[in-house]
Amino acid sequence: PGIATRIIIIIGTMSSSAHASRSLQQELEFIEEITPTKYKINMGFVPNMRVPGYFYINSHLRSLMWDELEQFTQTGGVGGFLPSMKQIANVAALPGIVGASVGLPDVHSGYGFAIGNVGAFDMSDPNAIVSPGGVGFD
Repeated sequence: PGIATRIIIIIGTMSSSAHASRSLQQELEFIEEITPTKYKINMGFVPNMRVPGYFYINSHLRSLMWDELEQFTQTGGVGGFLPSMKQIANVAALPGIVGASVGLPDVHSGYGFAIGNVGAFDMSDPNAIVSPGGVGFD
C-alpha cells in the first residue's frame, strides 16, 4: 500500500486500544515484575502486539505509571493522555518491530510513543514503518 494507506493503518492500530474495557486488576494481569526496576508487558495487553514490552522504573515512577493506568480504567479511557504502559504496548504492535518495545527510566506519556520509548524496526520488512512519533515532531 501507499504511504497514506500505511499511515491510516498505523493510526488505527495505535488508537485501537484507546478505550478501556478492563478493570485495573485485569490490566495488571498483563504486567510482570521481573525485578524491582524492570517490568514486562505481556502479549495481549493491547490488540495485535507483535513483541513484548519492557520498562525500567524506580519506585516513584512506578507509582505514577500505576496511577495513570488506574485513572485510564476509571474513566473508560476517555480524556487525557493514553497511559505510558499502553503507549509502550502500542509500539509493540507496530508493523516491522523486532525484539521488544522498551520504556527507558524516564518513560512517561507522550503523543504516540511514550516519551523515553524506543523500538527497532526491520526495514527489510515491506510492512515496517518509520514513525516521527518515535523521535518527536513538535
